[in-house]
Amino acid sequence: MANTTSSSYSFDQDFSIDEIISDAYERLGLVGTAGHQIKTARRSLNILFQEWGNRGIHFWEVGNTNINLVAGSTTNVDATAEGSGTYTFYRNSTDVPGGGEPPQATTVPTTNVYGISDILNVSYRQNYNTTNQSDIGLTKVARDSYAATANKASNGTPSQFWVQRFIDKVTLTIYPLPNSTAADNFLSVYYVRRIQDVGAYTNASDTPFRFVPCMVSGLSYYLSMKFAPQRTQEMKLLYEDELARALSEDGSAASTFITPKTYYPNI
Repeated sequence: MANTTSSSYSFDQDFSIDEIISDAYERLGLVGTAGHQIKTARRSLNILFQEWGNRGIHFWEVGNTNINLVAGSTTNVDATAEGSGTYTFYRNSTDVPGGGEPPQATTVPTTNVYGISDILNVSYRQNYNTTNQSDIGLTKVARDSYAATANKASNGTPSQFWVQRFIDKVTLTIYPLPNSTAADNFLSVYYVRRIQDVGAYTNASDTPFRFVPCMVSGLSYYLSMKFAPQRTQEMKLLYEDELARALSEDGSAASTFITPKTYYPNI
């Protein structure tokens, strides 16, 4: 008789914050933790997620949105106007000037997107959602290059963008501004979003199943500095090992071809 399996793949979705905390403490030999220990563990888990933001791109947080263009537009995403050709993505809806949801102007994304950490790629998209759709990639430039642009209000087909990363927002500035020909087309924006805060103890974490082991071992490492300093080095080694494996697995592999360049002079 064959063994019965669960036919379920939802452990990471059902693995609530309080269970993550309990497992992390158990690795340190601490059982039956007090209320303040649970609270400090939740704070440490939030700090751990912030630290992951310095570990490179987390591909499960990469998203895409479209922004419809308006000729000579100075309207922002999720905000009121701040500058010529600048689109602003706020950290939270509460960070929008005036509070609450932003006004829905003519230039808006497909959906309101919050918590963006960085902009990866931007394309000028024509004939969106038709069989003739075509994308033209914009070149990402540095601040110095954009600052050296003589007429930042000139109109044309957008070809460049630059990104500013602030505490409460990320801004995307395009050049040149869309002209009447570019109007009614779109910007296709790929972005990296921050890992969501832990929140309530009954929540699941905003991480895929591959990162569950290193998340728990990372929390144990952080908690060891407070409650079991004699095991901190041990916990750190375990955490870094599991995190390295998770990061190497993250993303989607693609074929890479390396062809040596050979130069034959005088032939």
